[in-house]
This record gives sequence, structure tokens and C-alpha cells, in this order.
Amino acid sequence: MIFSQSLRRDLNSVAGVMFSTLFTIMVTTSLIRFLGRAATDRIGSADVVPLIAFSSIGYIPVLLVLTVFLSILMVLSRAWRDSEMVIWFASGQSLTAWLRPVLSFALPYAFIVGLIALVVSPWANRQITELRERFEQREDVSQVAAGQFRESRSSNRVFFVESVNKEQTEVSNVFVVQHDGDRMIVVASRGGKVENQPNGDRFLVLEDGRRYDGNWGGVEYSLMEFERYGVRLESSPGPAGAGNARSLTTPQLLADLSSPNLGELMSRIGLPVSVIVISLLAIPLAFVNPRLGRSFNIVTGLLIYFTYTNLNGLMRSWIAQDRVDFSLGVWISHAIILGIAVYLFHRRISLPTVSLGRLLALVRGLRPSRPRPQAG
Repeated sequence: MIFSQSLRRDLNSVAGVMFSTLFTIMVTTSLIRFLGRAATDRIGSADVVPLIAFSSIGYIPVLLVLTVFLSILMVLSRAWRDSEMVIWFASGQSLTAWLRPVLSFALPYAFIVGLIALVVSPWANRQITELRERFEQREDVSQVAAGQFRESRSSNRVFFVESVNKEQTEVSNVFVVQHDGDRMIVVASRGGKVENQPNGDRFLVLEDGRRYDGNWGGVEYSLMEFERYGVRLESSPGPAGAGNARSLTTPQLLADLSSPNLGELMSRIGLPVSVIVISLLAIPLAFVNPRLGRSFNIVTGLLIYFTYTNLNGLMRSWIAQDRVDFSLGVWISHAIILGIAVYLFHRRISLPTVSLGRLLALVRGLRPSRPRPQAG
């Protein structure tokens, strides 16, 4: 009991430090990535913080799986290095006796991972999809930034305005270039404002300006001065709903068992199972061989973990592409890693085999040598 409590305390302390480190690295990289997208106008600058928060929720299950694996591996490796395992084996305990305290540590994490993967992550993915759709459905005038050239959503119109009011309904010193095949229209205006029409259309009404109309590359352009000139603002229909399987709830996936939905369902089910499988693998993998160095098992464990993760991703893609049946792909990768864990348990528990010739040589070496008679 005292040993189990001490082991859980060590595992929880290492897991806390490990998760904090991994989570900080993930948030930092997400911040850099989203700021880069906001700088290139692929996402809204006001959406950076919500996108980081919702994306972090989706990464938490993967980080928890890696945290549990590294925590068990590091704590048990320290026990091997400090000869605590020698005391453990001398007291009559086997390596399999570590299963109960390790699983008691891993099971709560498996429950948390399952809850986030099955319930919380789909909700976070829906929020990310809605934010991106909302950004894509902005009207042309709302995409304009003061002092910058911006392209419209249909890629046939470029806006430049000197200033925009806070409500984004009035602009000043407007420059618009529009292409329609070989035809090019250039409009320059002192200012304008957004007006709503009874039929629901929205127009940017420019005042006191000029319009140049001609063919691209030509030398002749028609000039027209105007007091009011309307430019129809493009807007797409409202959100059609997220067709991405990541954004669907688990009951929705179960209601529509299409290949993409089965691939997503396999991924969600596999995350909590991975916590248990990878915890069992970490127990025999923590063995430290002084001849190979103290970090050899850590490096080997990371290689196995990333192979395991990639294999799960491969199975998910194959199920989504209908190349592998769901009944096979949902367990095959876990069975492979579990088989490796069973083999390592057997290797650590079993005594080394000794051949008959080696045994005879050992017996001869232990037999006392008789003095040879001296020739007289």
C-alpha cells in the first residue's frame, strides 16, 4: 500500500510537469501559426485567441496519451537505475505486480481522454468551423483594412481605402479595380457608405468620384464622373453546416456509418484505448541496460509511440477510404503494440536460456582442479 501510494505520487508529479511542458509548447506553436495566418488575412485577427483555445482542446487527448506514457517510462526507468527494482524482486514480487498501480494511475486519464475525444473535441471542432465560415462569408467592405489593398472573395475585385469607421459602414478615399474577362473597371471616389436594399442586397455607394472603363492592355478608356455610384457587395449564403466528420457528434457518427464517419469514430475510440495499451508497454520498456546508456529506452519508447500514432492515423485513413474494414482497423494497431508489450514482459520475466555445452563448461569451471603429480 505504501509503495503504491509512493508510486502514484511520483507518477502524478511527473505527469503534471510533463503535461504543462507539452501544453505550453503546443500553445506557443499554435500562436505562431495563427498569427501568421492572420497576417496573411486567412483568418480574422479577432479570431486568433478563440482558435487557439478550441484547437488546444483537440490536442489535449494526444498530449495526455504522451504524458501518461512518458511519465510511466521515466519513473520506472529511475527505479531501474537506482536499483529499486532489485529490492522489489528480492521481496518476492514480479514485474507483473506493477500492473495494478500503473493501471490505477492510467485509468483516470483514459476516462478523461475518452470524454474529451467523444464529447468535447467535436464541439470545439464545430466552433472552429463556424469561425472560419464566418470569416469567409464576410462582405467585401468588412474585409477592407485601412491603407491596404485587399482582394474580394471572388478574386475579381481589389479594394483600397484610406480609412474605415468603427462600424465598417463608411469609408473614405476609395480605389476599386474590377476585372470582367478582358474588361477592366477602375473607380476612384472621395468616400462612400454601405446601404441596404429592400431585396436584401447590400451596396457600397461611392460619392464624388470617377470611373475608368476599358479593355485590359488597351490604350482607350472611357471616363465617367459621378456623384453616386453603387458597387454591389458580394456575400455568400449562410453556413450550410459542417460536412467534416471531425465536427459531427458521436451520436451523429453512429447514425450515419459512412466510411469517413467510421474513420473518425475509430480515431475517437482509439484514443482512450491507447492510454491503456501504451501504459502496459511502458512497464517492460522501462528496463535500463547500462551497456546501452540511460536514455536508450526513452528513445526506443518514443520511436514506438510515434510509430503507434502513425499506424493509428494510417488505419483511420484506410477506413475513411474504404480500403480496410472497420472491424479490422479498429483493433489491429492496438493489437500490434499489445503484442510487443507481451513479448517484452515475457523477455523480462523469463530466465535466460543456457545451452548444454555452456552448462558443462560452467560446471567444469566450478570443479576444483587436482594437483598434477610432479615427475621425480
